[in-house]
Amino acid sequence: MKTAPQKPPQPPRWARNLLRWYCRPDLLEDLEGDLHEYFERNLKTKGLGRARWIYILDALKFFRPYTVRKPKFLNLLIHWLMIGSYVKTSRRSLVRNKLFSSINIIGLAVSMSVGLLVIAFLTDLFSYDQFHEKKPRIYRLLTHHESADKRVMDFASTSLKAGFKLRETIPGVEDVTLLRRGFYSDAKVSDETILPLEATWADPSFLKVFTFPLLKGNPATALKEPYSLVLTEKTARKLFGEAEAMGQTVRFDTLNYTVTGVLKDIPKLSHIRFEALVSLSSMLGQKADSDGGIMDWNNIYQNYVYFTLPENANLQTIQTGLDKLSIAENRQLDRQKITLSLQPMDDIVLGRRLSNEIGIHIPQLVVWILIGLATVVMVSACFNYTNLSIARSMRRSREVGIRKIVGALKNHVLGQFLAESVIISIMALVFSFLLFLLLRSQFLALAPQVADMASLELSPLLILYFLLLAVVVGFVAGFLPALFFSRIQAIQVLKNASTLKVFRHVSLRKTLIVIQYTFSLMFITATLIGHKQYRGFLSYDLGFSTENILNIRMQGNKSTLLKKELSEIPAVSQLATSRMVPSLGSLYGNSLKYTDKNTPDSAMVWLNFVDEHYLPLHHYQLLAGSNFKNRPTDGNETEVIVNQQVLKRFRMADRHPIEAIGKQVIMDNKPLTIVGVLKDFHYGTMEQKIEPTVFRYSADEPGGYLNVGIKSDDYPAALASIESAWRKIDKVHPLNAVFYDDQLEAAYRQFEVMVKVIGFITFLAICIASMGLFGMVVFTTETRLKEISIRKVMGASESGLIFQLSKGFLLLLLIATLIALPITYLFFDRVILTKFEYHQPIGVSELVMSVLVVMTLAFLLIGSQTLKAARSNPAKVLKSE
Repeated sequence: MKTAPQKPPQPPRWARNLLRWYCRPDLLEDLEGDLHEYFERNLKTKGLGRARWIYILDALKFFRPYTVRKPKFLNLLIHWLMIGSYVKTSRRSLVRNKLFSSINIIGLAVSMSVGLLVIAFLTDLFSYDQFHEKKPRIYRLLTHHESADKRVMDFASTSLKAGFKLRETIPGVEDVTLLRRGFYSDAKVSDETILPLEATWADPSFLKVFTFPLLKGNPATALKEPYSLVLTEKTARKLFGEAEAMGQTVRFDTLNYTVTGVLKDIPKLSHIRFEALVSLSSMLGQKADSDGGIMDWNNIYQNYVYFTLPENANLQTIQTGLDKLSIAENRQLDRQKITLSLQPMDDIVLGRRLSNEIGIHIPQLVVWILIGLATVVMVSACFNYTNLSIARSMRRSREVGIRKIVGALKNHVLGQFLAESVIISIMALVFSFLLFLLLRSQFLALAPQVADMASLELSPLLILYFLLLAVVVGFVAGFLPALFFSRIQAIQVLKNASTLKVFRHVSLRKTLIVIQYTFSLMFITATLIGHKQYRGFLSYDLGFSTENILNIRMQGNKSTLLKKELSEIPAVSQLATSRMVPSLGSLYGNSLKYTDKNTPDSAMVWLNFVDEHYLPLHHYQLLAGSNFKNRPTDGNETEVIVNQQVLKRFRMADRHPIEAIGKQVIMDNKPLTIVGVLKDFHYGTMEQKIEPTVFRYSADEPGGYLNVGIKSDDYPAALASIESAWRKIDKVHPLNAVFYDDQLEAAYRQFEVMVKVIGFITFLAICIASMGLFGMVVFTTETRLKEISIRKVMGASESGLIFQLSKGFLLLLLIATLIALPITYLFFDRVILTKFEYHQPIGVSELVMSVLVVMTLAFLLIGSQTLKAARSNPAKVLKSE
C-alpha cells in the first residue's frame, strides 16, 4: 500500500504572514524568497528547530523604516490632500477663464433644471401605491374582448362573474376583492346637509387586499352587510362636521345607508381614489330585479377585480386556470370572445394603455419621451463643456506637461480634470435647483391632469437623486477632456504643443457642434409640426357645428324643467338634449342587427341618444330622409337616424342613400326604422376612423346633457342668467356648463401640453447650443487674431475676413440641417402621424422656418464676434511680434 508523500518542512506560518503584512509590496517578493532560501540551507546544516528560530529572527530583523509599507490611513490622507489640491487648482482655473466657466455653469444649470423636473415627476410616478403592504403580491384581472365583428379591445375592467369564479375555482389565489364604479348620488344627512358624492362599491375583502387604514370601524365587517357605508375622513367632516360619524344614517335617493367605518384620507399617489365605499352586497341586491345581466360574463365595463397571490406563486399556473375559465364561459356567448389575464400592480400606472382605467395612468412612451428630452438637453450641455475644454487644449496642455515633468501620474491628471468638471456641475446644481423651484409650478400648471397625478414635493430621497445627477453629469461632461489631457506626453507638449491631435481624421469639436444643432433643429421642426397638427385638430371639419353651443351636464336632473327656465332667456336661441357629447373621446356603442332577409348581419355601432332639436342645432347634413318625426311615448321607440358608414357596413344602399330610408334594424331587441341618413361626421377624435354611428331618440331621463345655442354679444351676462336658472331647479349641484369649442380644446390638451413641453425643451436646447457656439467663436477669433491682423495688413477686406472666419461654422450648421430635416420628416410622416387618421400634411414652411430660426441666431452670434475681430487694429495685435 502506497503512503502519501510527506510535505517538506516549512517556516512558521505566523512569521511568514507577519512579513507579508508589514513589508512593502515592491520588496516582498525578493525578501521572502531570500528568507526562504536561508531557511532551506539552515534546515540541512542546523536542523528544523534552529532553522525556524533563525527565520523568525530574520523576519523581525527586517522590520525597518525602508521595508515597512505605508499605512492605509496615510494613503487615504494623501488621497484627500490630492483632492484638496484638485479643488484649489480647479478654482484657479475657473477664475482665470470666467467666460468659459460661466458658459459651462449656465448651460449645465439650465439643462439640469429639466433633469430635476423629470426626476421629481418620475419619482412621483414610481411611488404610486407604495403604501400598500401587499403591493408586490397584488394583481389586477384584465379583459381581452373580441366582438362579433372582430373588433379587439383590452380593458382594465372585467365582469363580476370573473371575480367570483376566480375566488371559487382557481387554486393558489389568496384573497380576491371586487369593485364596481358608477355610484354617483347626493348624500343627504338632513334638509340642510346635502352633498354630491362619488363612491365605489366594494366587497369585504377590499380592506384586506389594500392598505387603506380604518380610523374607526372593523376592517373585517365594515363592508359586509348591505347598505354599509365607509367614508373617508374628509368626506365624514363634510357630512357631519366634528360630530361622530360612526353609526350615522346617510340617505341616497330613497335608501338609507349606515356609516360602518371612517378611512384615513386616500394618499394622492394612489391610482384608486374615492370619497366613500359602499358594500357591494347593496348593489347586488338592488340590481337583482332591475338588471338581470349584472352577473353576465360579458358585463365587463364597470367592474374591477384585484387579488393577492402568495410569495413565489407560479403565475403561469394562475394564467392556465384563467384560460380554462375563459374557454368554459365563452361557450355561452354569441360570436364574442373574452380572455382573462393578470397584471402586476407595479404595471398599472406605468403599464400599457387599456380602456376603462379606474385611475391615473401614464403610457410608457410618455415616460421615455420625457427621459429622452431631458437626456438630450443635458448631453448638449455636456457637449459644450467637452467642446470648450478641448478647444483650450493648447493653453492647458503646457500646464499638464509641466505637472507630468514634476511627477504627476496619469491618474492624477485624470482626477484633476474630473474633479474640475464635478465642481462645475455641483455649482450648476445650486442654480438649477433655484430654476427647479421656479419651474415646478409652471410644470404642474401645464394641464389639470399633471397637477392631479404629481406633486413634485421635495424629500431626502429626491435631494439625493439631485446630487447623484450632478455628479453623473460632471463625470460625463469631464470624462473626454480628462482622458484627453491624461494621455498627453510631456516632452511632446513642451517641444511643440501644436502637434496634439484629438482624432486623426475627424475633429471632435466639429462633431459635437453638428450633433447639438442637429437636435436643436429636430426640436424646432417637431414643435412647428406639432403646433400645426394641434391647430388642425381644432379647426378640422367635424361634419357638424360646435360654435356658440353650451353643453350643460344635467347631473341627475330632468331637462324639461331647465328647458322651461332657459327658454325665457333672450340670449338662448335653441335647446336640445343628448346623452353624450361626441368628438371628445368618449365612446358609447351597442350592437345593431340588419334584418334584411337576404343578408342578415350584425355589428357594433357607435350610439348617441338625442331629441328632434339636436340635428338643427348642430347643423348636421341630412343626405336623405328627415329628422325624427314621432316622439316616443311610454318607451315605444320606432325611429333611428344613421350615417353613411352604416349603409356601407350593411350594404343598404348601392346607388343613393335614399334607398336606406324605411329599412329596419334591431337594437336592444327593438325594431327601428331608418328615417334619415346623415353625411359622415366625427363621433370620435382625430385618432379614430369615422365608423358606423346611429342616433336614437332620447327620452327625458335624468342625466345626459342639455345643448344650448347662445346668441348674444355679452356672454358673461348670458352665462349669469343661465346659472340663475340652474339654481332654481338644483340648489345642490353647481352649474357644470362648458362651451363645445372649449371642450374640444380640452380633448386635445394632451397634444397642446406635448407641444409646450417640446417647445420649452427646444428653447433650452437652442440656448445651450448657442452658448456653446458663442464660446467656440470667441475662442476661435481670439486664437486667430494674429492671422486676421496679417490678412488685414495684406489688404483683406472686413467682409472677406468675416466670411473666412464664419464659413467653417456655417458649414457645420448646413451639415446639421441636412441630417435633422430628413430624420424629423420621416419620423413624423412614418411613425407619429400614422396614428392619426385625419392629420395635416407636413408642409415646407415648418421645415424652412426651423432652418431660418437657427441660421439667423447662429449668424448673429458668429457675425458679432467675427466683425469685432475683423475691425481690430493690426498694429496693437502685431506690435509684440
